[in-house]
Amino acid sequence: MNRRSFLKQVIGSGLALIGLGGGTYYYAREIEPSLLSMHEETIQSPKIPNGFHNYKIIQFTDTHIGFHYTVEQLKELIKKINAEQPDIILFTGDLVDSPQTYNWEGELTQALTSLEAPDGKYWIYGNHDHGGYGTQKINSVMTDGGFTLLQNESIPIQKGNDTFNLAGLDDVMLGQPDFDETFRDVNSEHFTMLLIHEPDYADKTVDYPVDVQISGHSHGGQVRFPFIGHLYTPAYSEKYVKGKFQINDRLTLYVSKGIGTTRLPYRFLCKPEFNVYTLKQGTSS
Repeated sequence: MNRRSFLKQVIGSGLALIGLGGGTYYYAREIEPSLLSMHEETIQSPKIPNGFHNYKIIQFTDTHIGFHYTVEQLKELIKKINAEQPDIILFTGDLVDSPQTYNWEGELTQALTSLEAPDGKYWIYGNHDHGGYGTQKINSVMTDGGFTLLQNESIPIQKGNDTFNLAGLDDVMLGQPDFDETFRDVNSEHFTMLLIHEPDYADKTVDYPVDVQISGHSHGGQVRFPFIGHLYTPAYSEKYVKGKFQINDRLTLYVSKGIGTTRLPYRFLCKPEFNVYTLKQGTSS
């Protein structure tokens, strides 16, 4: 989308909110962005080994800290995530909205460190993480917070003799995504989950041995209206905006609405969410 089209969307969004009345405007700016929800999905496949039956995965994404989302709010999110006792935690990009202007301090690292999962915490870059010369700073903060970066690589997650593959692609917009490198040593017979910030890249994922892709980036559109849907989504999230999509007979895509906001500090009919995926061994229905 070019700059003129984007500005039209932004202005249209603002006018639409104002046009619905002051009460709705207040709700979209001050209330709904704080109405955090938990979205649950069951992922069932005969490729999931018995050792991972009822395995709990939590994804959070697009916090955009610094743009109407604070570290204090992140701490509340962390309490909710830890209360679910996940086996593994995945962050799919866009930690800070503007890395070049953010006031970096140890409090953010301390908050990330308090997230708990016995099988580890993993993350991928989003476009805002690479933007504003934030690549190395974000990497340092996430590493100090106990997260492992997956940047065009796949690792085995193991329980005894059972394994599934967890892979992560570099950001599509500002990184250097490389499917061939990511899946160079992947055993295609194992259940494979891929993290990509931008969901529309699922149309390329279908050419690789992936069972589930988990993404964010879209914010679910942030502002949605009945009968109209979302007004705007960023590039590479225009086709798959939120929820579950069956791409073909093998690949399933899940797109989170994310936590924070960006560009416009509103959410309307699009509550923020973190996502819980429970693996089940067996044939999917």
